[in-house]
Amino acid sequence: MSKEARGTRYEVQDRIPDLHSSRSSLLVPQSCHVRYFVTGILFPALFFLHCSFDPFRTTFDDTEDAVMYEAAEKTSALASIDTLTIMAWNIKFAGGRIDFFFDCYGDRTLMTKDEVTDNLDGLVRKINQVNPDILLLEEADIESKRCAYVDNIQYILDHTKLNYGAYASQWKADYVPSDGIGRINSGNVILSKWKLSDAERIALPLQSEQDALTRYFYLRRNILTARAAVPGQANFRVICIHADAYSQDGTKKKHIDRFKAEIDRFDAAGALVVAGGDLNSLPPGSTMLKDFPDSKCVSEDFQADDFSEETEWLVPLYTAYAEAIPLAVYQADQASYFSHTTDKDGFWNRRLDYIFTNNDSGFVTGAGMVHQDIGHGGMETMPLSDHAPITVRIVLP
Repeated sequence: MSKEARGTRYEVQDRIPDLHSSRSSLLVPQSCHVRYFVTGILFPALFFLHCSFDPFRTTFDDTEDAVMYEAAEKTSALASIDTLTIMAWNIKFAGGRIDFFFDCYGDRTLMTKDEVTDNLDGLVRKINQVNPDILLLEEADIESKRCAYVDNIQYILDHTKLNYGAYASQWKADYVPSDGIGRINSGNVILSKWKLSDAERIALPLQSEQDALTRYFYLRRNILTARAAVPGQANFRVICIHADAYSQDGTKKKHIDRFKAEIDRFDAAGALVVAGGDLNSLPPGSTMLKDFPDSKCVSEDFQADDFSEETEWLVPLYTAYAEAIPLAVYQADQASYFSHTTDKDGFWNRRLDYIFTNNDSGFVTGAGMVHQDIGHGGMETMPLSDHAPITVRIVLP
């Protein structure tokens, strides 16, 4: 894919045929929700023979330029503004509430083009209802067989008032040889009404507990940063993250700590920072830490719902920076701010999604919201993703 996506490029044409439509011994992640494991070694000779290079193009440099996007037709953005609306959302690769096998509720792997565009239309309706100035997305697909090769980012840009985008892949392979997955490209996104520049993909540590073959095909988490040309702001920085979900070796904490370090870096440089995404960890003071009612996976490799050892991991972030939902507000009414469940027939039962800022005055008091349903956000979001979007407003200095 070129560095810029122009026009209505929703579909990628260079498709690799699927040679393995049935499930093989190599289980790979379908999204942030899956930690695959190897029960038998697939293509070992190919992998180890070519270990000195990258046959399926799954790897990245430690730091590299993000992929830049533009809407096919721009919408005029305000030349002067004093308050911004920020939105963050894990959109589950426009999978809606289809029961994929990775959440142990079904057996689907792929979608049809109609399913993808229908799900994208639902996401777009919610985005247009909020009308954010800056939008952070996790799990957006751009060249994936599972999404019928529909480019989620271009579709959203071309159906909203957002004009510019930056993308950093966290799971990319020309061909994944199992489950019919084939080509995959999924990752983090920053969308803005104003032009983005200096956009970088910063690699996060890989899990140390995985064997070489598993690590080669596994997700490669990242932090995406960009400068947004917000009127009146000399250095407005946006940061998006999707932290690890399933590691047992401390990798998730390393991701969270690096996320804070990036905010610290821009803060020290005098930038106004908005940073957020899916941290896959609970706020300090959460009363339920494990045994969530939507947990159906029995294998330890597919479980990510025991947060007992993580109770202090977000404390440094909350101590240093303002969050969309102040900690005291969350602790007083936790259920109103839950943002995730794997059970489409249940309700949101834990909070994993956040927006932070270093703005001296923080966010607008009372403006933070998790859009759970009609009562909290004016629209049902349960059918749209396994995460509910979070929004907040910030007064610019």
